[in-house]
Amino acid sequence: MTSTPADRYGTGRRGPGRSNRWDIARLNPPSRLWGSNGVAFGPDGRLYVAQFLAGQISAVDPATADIEVIVPMDGPVQSPDDLAFGADGSMYIADLVPGRVWRRSPQGDYTLVSDQVRVPNGITCVGDRLFVNEMKMNGRLLELFPDGRDPVVLTEGLALGNAMQLGPDGCLYYPHMLTGEVWRIPADGGAPERVARDVHEPVAVRFDRGGVLTVLSRGEAGIVTRIDLHGSGARSVLTSGVVGLDNAAFDDENRMYVSSFASGGVTEMHPDGRTREIVPTGLDGPFGLTVDLGGTVYAADHYRVAALPPTGVRDVGEVRTHGHLELTHAVTADDSLLHTTSQYGEIRTHDPAQGTTRVRAKGLDRPTGITTTPDGRTVVAETGAGRIMALDADDTLTVLAEGLGHPVDVAFDAEGRCYVSDDQLGAVLVIDDTDDEAAPFTLADGLQSPQGLAVLGEELFVVETGRRTLTAISLTTGECRVEAEDLPVGLPPGTTRTQPALLTHHMPGTPRSFAGLTTAPDGTLLLSANGEGTVLRLRRGRPAT
Repeated sequence: MTSTPADRYGTGRRGPGRSNRWDIARLNPPSRLWGSNGVAFGPDGRLYVAQFLAGQISAVDPATADIEVIVPMDGPVQSPDDLAFGADGSMYIADLVPGRVWRRSPQGDYTLVSDQVRVPNGITCVGDRLFVNEMKMNGRLLELFPDGRDPVVLTEGLALGNAMQLGPDGCLYYPHMLTGEVWRIPADGGAPERVARDVHEPVAVRFDRGGVLTVLSRGEAGIVTRIDLHGSGARSVLTSGVVGLDNAAFDDENRMYVSSFASGGVTEMHPDGRTREIVPTGLDGPFGLTVDLGGTVYAADHYRVAALPPTGVRDVGEVRTHGHLELTHAVTADDSLLHTTSQYGEIRTHDPAQGTTRVRAKGLDRPTGITTTPDGRTVVAETGAGRIMALDADDTLTVLAEGLGHPVDVAFDAEGRCYVSDDQLGAVLVIDDTDDEAAPFTLADGLQSPQGLAVLGEELFVVETGRRTLTAISLTTGECRVEAEDLPVGLPPGTTRTQPALLTHHMPGTPRSFAGLTTAPDGTLLLSANGEGTVLRLRRGRPAT
């Protein structure tokens, strides 16, 4: 276990890549916590953070902001969403996507407690007792037994359970995320009772050291609701501005630390709404990228579309969120609109000015890269089906090409030819969109996991995530040339990780790796460095030395 520098790789790298032809600069700082979900103070006084997207758990020192990876991303735990500590110092982990609950002993040994909990999320310990609930419709709340005894179901009917805690009255308190309610049930069983209704998108239920019920909202505004359970039941509501609150923990001095599934980091939040970042927020990806006519950079960031100023981010607060466009994987600008693909299998159109989103197509099989054509169509790589699809202004889908392997991105040149990257085939294909009978042919092969594509002049640029390079392909000769290397894309070198599958609709999944690429109006390239959580700007010309 080693301290983590200011990048996800943990390598202490100083630069975002190497090139003799391009100047490479970050538009935003690297993310130190790749998403932050369940949080709990451990026996050593550090705040332990479950990182669902990263597939790891880190310990944060609130005084110094030092971070240490405790549960690595290539270990047995795939998608930790919440955690709790038992009386003996054991860490219990809700491994959401595969449906497992783990125990990690104080010595670092892992034991599978249960694989019978579907979508386990909220988890808490009461002394040496262990409770977990399910984040699904008609979910259950169960007591689990590390010694192998059968689970005991305390209640059913949860409308997406999540972070829960024992209250001063000996009851377990938990949210129903879909109905905006908070419920409780005696830890020894009994009839569940609704405690509060009309709570804004409740995602976590916590009690401060004085016994005040605190409920976090998962919405964009970062709403926190405090409810007086001892007297009148009066509420106080504050808006923190922390996007996508996920969980909270109180230290011995009653300071509250919150996490964000949408932007990571750890923030101290005061009762009056003031905040202080302990670990700065950042991007969860980024994945697909686009630039509008005004130069604003938009990044598909799994739980949201994030907007970055064209001159770069001087303060993390400058990164704006455009809607909880869940499981957003790619984005393209079309005048004032944004078209996105979702791992739910949807194509959506978002209006940033109005704050509205319209679903235009459903039921696609893992759509990824997206672009627009001069005639107004929206073209998508339907990765799971091996097809390239076009969506017209009337929301009619047509097939441009099928029978492909694993297409992940699409780009068009000025003549209307469509280029497709296939990261499993290791090739870039060409589809002549002007000829309905023309079969796709190979422009370049022998590439290592090519993903993001962008046309600039007479060259096609592609991100080879397998060898972490930016490669230029001549559109006339097919000749390939490495333009930049050692790029922070994909998993850290030498790391292997089992990719959890996407769950059913309205259930979370972890994002498929996708390093997007786009051009800006000034002729620069923008690349999603999803290995460190940054957007890279590449300008032609030798880097300064």
